[in-house]
Amino acid sequence: MSIDSSPEANRAVRSDRGKSHQRAVSDARQRLTSSSGTMASYDYELIRDYAGTRLSGKFAIPILVIVIALLTSVWVPPLYMLTWAAIVLVGHTAVMMNCKQFLNASQAKFNARRQTTSIVVVETIFGIGWSTIALLPITNAAQEVAVIQWAILLVGVAANAVSSRAVPSATLANSVPGIITVGGMLVFNGGMLNYALAFLAVGAGIFFNFLARTLHKSAIKTLEHRAEKDMLIFELEEAKTMSDEARREAEQANIAKSRFLATMSHELRTPLNAIIGFSEVMSSEVLGPIQNPSYKEYSADIHASGQHLLNLINELLDLSRIEAGKYELNEEGISLVNIAEDCRRMLEIRARSKGIELVADFDEKLPKLWGDERAIRQVCLNLLSNAIKFTPQSGRIIFKVAAGENNCQMISVRDNGPGIPENEIATVLSSFGQGSLAQKTAEQGAGLGLPIVQKIMELHGGRFDLFSKLRFGTEVIATFPRSRVMEAMAPVRNGRRKLEIYKTGSDT
Repeated sequence: MSIDSSPEANRAVRSDRGKSHQRAVSDARQRLTSSSGTMASYDYELIRDYAGTRLSGKFAIPILVIVIALLTSVWVPPLYMLTWAAIVLVGHTAVMMNCKQFLNASQAKFNARRQTTSIVVVETIFGIGWSTIALLPITNAAQEVAVIQWAILLVGVAANAVSSRAVPSATLANSVPGIITVGGMLVFNGGMLNYALAFLAVGAGIFFNFLARTLHKSAIKTLEHRAEKDMLIFELEEAKTMSDEARREAEQANIAKSRFLATMSHELRTPLNAIIGFSEVMSSEVLGPIQNPSYKEYSADIHASGQHLLNLINELLDLSRIEAGKYELNEEGISLVNIAEDCRRMLEIRARSKGIELVADFDEKLPKLWGDERAIRQVCLNLLSNAIKFTPQSGRIIFKVAAGENNCQMISVRDNGPGIPENEIATVLSSFGQGSLAQKTAEQGAGLGLPIVQKIMELHGGRFDLFSKLRFGTEVIATFPRSRVMEAMAPVRNGRRKLEIYKTGSDT
């Protein structure tokens, strides 16, 4: 098991630990400054929810109070009910003013404990105002009045519990005064019904306070989930920013690498051409015979090595141009069969020297192709060179040019060599990637042949596929799309001229 101890990995680990510690300290500070023991930011959201809910009922509560007063005036003198309604509305007004003051204040000045205390005070005043229903005069219809007081208490406790659910202490503050006064009045009056009503009043108060606390916990859970979502979004945005920055740095590094390769390739080719030229003159004995045969052999080796190095530099230059987006195609109508035949003739001597049978299977009836002749020639040479390099003596290579599906055109090179392990195919298709066989043979290159073929095919809008199996050989296929095939149409006579009109594969 390997452990990544690179500086970048260590910095990432330290950054994650620093963020974790910072988040833990921030959470602890939030809990210490919170009035509910959760988070100070949650307190603000909960109180804002409370204020919004209270203000949304600024007209509903007065209407409810007035309706209760009018209906109750059937059993109670109207003056008493109007007085009760006025007291309740004064408490309601105090609650509304406190909520508006909170919403108009700046969040920077928010103090959870002070604001919670203010809410509890005004809610207590509101609850005391509602509890004055217990002071209604007892008439001959005492039992009916007791039931009315109990019903009004339940309505008030229920309405206030729903409105103040975000702050449970406010629910407790506005419900306790009414439960104590009305419950005490019912017990004082005596009677089984009154005792039952008093017990139900206490039970209703406990139930609605429990409900308010349950809703409060649910609201906190909602806030926690929202905070986690916001944190996740923030981390994703931060990761995206870092990824974009890393991508820009990688692109800049890639451009710098491509420029370096292009510059160095140009600088190296000039003296290398001189080495190749002079070594060729010496090995050919143009200026006279070389007395020592070893010197002639050395000059031939220098020439061959120079040619190999020049090919490598050319590959590096082509790859850097392609990666930098500066490899321009010089497109024209070409014959794929003619290019393949030229490449076959160039490499046939090399294949014959290794005892390899090079079989050509060309479809002479293929129409012309719209593409870059130099680039396509490089594709054929790279594929054939690779096949010759890794095919053993007395092997066989089939070089095929034919039409594929949907009238596309394809170049196929298949050998009966040792093949490539499946887990190494991605490696040999990557830049500078070499399989285990290439590392063992003396004819190893830079691992740029197939990647260059891939990129040239991408520039032509085609595809490149490699199929290989150990001990069964390898087949590589370069496919050009139908849109690049120039299909010949029937001759068209126009007056004195006979025009040969071509159309592309897309009939444009």
